[in-house]
Amino acid sequence: MSLVDKSKLTKLIVSIIICEVVGSVGAIFTAPNIPTWYATLTKPFFAPPNWVFAPVWTTLFFLMGVSLYLVWMKKDNKIMKQRKIALVLFGVQFAFNVLWSYLFFGLRNPFLGFIGIIILWISIVSTIIYFYKVEKKSAYLLLPYIVWVSVASLLNYSIMLLN
Repeated sequence: MSLVDKSKLTKLIVSIIICEVVGSVGAIFTAPNIPTWYATLTKPFFAPPNWVFAPVWTTLFFLMGVSLYLVWMKKDNKIMKQRKIALVLFGVQFAFNVLWSYLFFGLRNPFLGFIGIIILWISIVSTIIYFYKVEKKSAYLLLPYIVWVSVASLLNYSIMLLN
């Protein structure tokens, strides 16, 4: 393996690890509240079983890491401004991802969680738009994420109404 290949592989691994580690920060607020507070809530019929959340989020954070890597590695001078905006938006959406866990689970507040997840959803869509401008494949890798957050938004809204 050449030095260039090792550098690319290292950057890919770093991108994935960053997403997995930062993404798992939300679990600090989520995990202890699943068997306690969350278990007591009335949930809609479409609420996934609790065991689904960890593997789905782990997979989504992996896809986000690969997506981040593709944008990070894009060095075309014509799109450097879009690339910079895309990377900033990625950071913003990730911050709102963690914030949602704090609002919904940490504060045990579905209303604030709903406000947070709407902002998260908008920031993900913005990230996808800019990632598409930089590297189309990176935007496609974020589509499962926006689908999952769309379902989570509906779940959050439903829990807010039912409780």
